Amino acid sequence: MEHIVIIGNGISGVTLARHIRKLSDKKITIVSAETDYFFSRTALMYIYMGHMKFEHTQPYEDWFWKKNRINLKKGYVKTVETKSKTLHFAEGDILQYDKLVIATGSKPNKFGWPGQDLDGVMGMYHKQDLENLEKHAPNKDVCKRAVIVGGGLIGIELAEMLNSRSIPVTFLVRESSFWNGVLPEGESEMINRHIKNHHIDLRLSTNLKEIKSDKNGKVKSVIIEETGEELDCNVVGLTAGVSPNINFIKDSEIETGRGVKVNRYLETNIPDVYAIGDCAEQHDPIGNRRPIEAVWYTGRMMGETLAQTICGNRIAYKPGHWFNSAKFMDIEYQTYGWVFGGKGRPDHEQHFHWKHADDTKCITVAYHKDTKEFLGINTFGIRMRHETFDTWLTEKRDVDYVMNHLPEANFDPEFYSKFENEILSAYNNQLQTV
Repeated sequence: MEHIVIIGNGISGVTLARHIRKLSDKKITIVSAETDYFFSRTALMYIYMGHMKFEHTQPYEDWFWKKNRINLKKGYVKTVETKSKTLHFAEGDILQYDKLVIATGSKPNKFGWPGQDLDGVMGMYHKQDLENLEKHAPNKDVCKRAVIVGGGLIGIELAEMLNSRSIPVTFLVRESSFWNGVLPEGESEMINRHIKNHHIDLRLSTNLKEIKSDKNGKVKSVIIEETGEELDCNVVGLTAGVSPNINFIKDSEIETGRGVKVNRYLETNIPDVYAIGDCAEQHDPIGNRRPIEAVWYTGRMMGETLAQTICGNRIAYKPGHWFNSAKFMDIEYQTYGWVFGGKGRPDHEQHFHWKHADDTKCITVAYHKDTKEFLGINTFGIRMRHETFDTWLTEKRDVDYVMNHLPEANFDPEFYSKFENEILSAYNNQLQTV
């Protein structure tokens, strides 16, 4: 019986295993060094904030794996020998495979800062990070201040977590405005104000120089690069992005760049070896997408796609129109299609921006300045329907159509009725002045 071995029990690996089992009787083994069972990584923050317990983040009962004949192996893969199709574990044992899938996800970026491995320095990606946070920042008496380094989505989540326990937070962001490589200027500046309104000490255009230690090897303070200022703290959160977690294959014959190089079928250069999820890197990016996508839903889609290929129906990975969602403290964010911020914005891309007077709701609509084709939308504080925008992007609707039909896309018409006329009127006014 063909043996499929999947390294990694995140959303990609587990989705793949479930779908292979639906389609076949192949032998399946999932290898993980992190936890015994799959859990929802995006829910870690809610455990710390007291909204749920760890067991609530596990969508499958422990018996699910045995019932579905999916073997789970706890262990750390040290090397992969592709010629003999053998995995070598740090513990000394080995495992043979017929087909291998690398689904090892990401690890937090470290940039060689002095003190980055001290006790009290952590990312916010693994279950072990959550355990570390509980140990070093259970409350404001134990943790007098936390410093977060890096202004992405994980950084804002960690700030919200610490804030929920009244722990003072200093947020070091090297960009001149929060997430301005992704968000257009008006949105980024609104989020700056929103973070500060939550009494978080946001330091823009600020870099970490080093992390200092007390006599026990624990975090004592950080030094700011630009000013030399020393900030006392007990916890440092490193949230300056993530990188593919693939060190264990660097010496193998599997081709890597930043991630494991794959084609549209998620195949590597070695027969019977595949990669999916955060650690997979497309040779050629798909449309405007990045070659590596550390996004929950694309990981799930890759797992579903590869299951078909492994079970004899070879199909290409086609993720469709870009979308994503997140939260900035209590402001919900959604994006559909492409709205470019910062220097990456193409010359043809025109924006219409509307912001509510309360400074917690806004939308930005991107369209082609010549053809008026609708390219994408960002919404903050207003919920929209995925299916509606997906259809409009496929149909290549023009921006006038989208603006006049926005109520159809809204998830909560009652709530939205306050803004509908205001947004359309602002849009029409802008058109007259262009």
